[in-house]
Amino acid sequence: MAAGLRKQQIVIVNTGCANIASVKFAFDRLGVDVDVSDNPEIITRADKVILPGVGSANAAMASIHAKGLAPTLRDLTQPVLGVCLGMQLMVSWSAESTSLRKECLDLIPGAVERLEAIGKRLPHMGWNTVTPTHQNDLFKGIDAGSYFYFVHSFAVKPFANTLATCEYGSTFSAAIQRDNFFGAQFHPERSGPAGAKLLNNFVSL
Repeated sequence: MAAGLRKQQIVIVNTGCANIASVKFAFDRLGVDVDVSDNPEIITRADKVILPGVGSANAAMASIHAKGLAPTLRDLTQPVLGVCLGMQLMVSWSAESTSLRKECLDLIPGAVERLEAIGKRLPHMGWNTVTPTHQNDLFKGIDAGSYFYFVHSFAVKPFANTLATCEYGSTFSAAIQRDNFFGAQFHPERSGPAGAKLLNNFVSL
């Protein structure tokens, strides 16, 4: 990787309930230095920001609000990548909790609903193919039908901001985007060469 990319300040947001270690290791494997922080000033100064997440959307939003991070995240103008639950927190609301029907981060218009996995088990766990819906630098050099790793029971239906789709009982958004905000429902940090390529693409935005 070019030396210029190594010098970027890339920050993983410490929401207090995230898969931070595995995401950090994925960047370490790429030779990219990253910091982990919940300091609004450090997050705001970063060249790129990662919003990871696992577990409950309700607990994650509660932690984000407790740390006072919601205004900071909403005001970011640099590229931001939400991963798995982090992607779901980016939309307007989530059906995972009645309280979240009022508010997620609302960075990207949309809604998280229970995945319509018709005839299939939930959670959707394991490898599945992803198909970009149109050309985008996040998926540059990644073939349609490449496999990525998923673990989730809730999803965003395809809509105007969908970057890529996946099929599991029904079609859902595997990736979304609005302006500088990108989201991936899958775990790129656990998705082998395709996931590494996507993270590398994000660093190169």
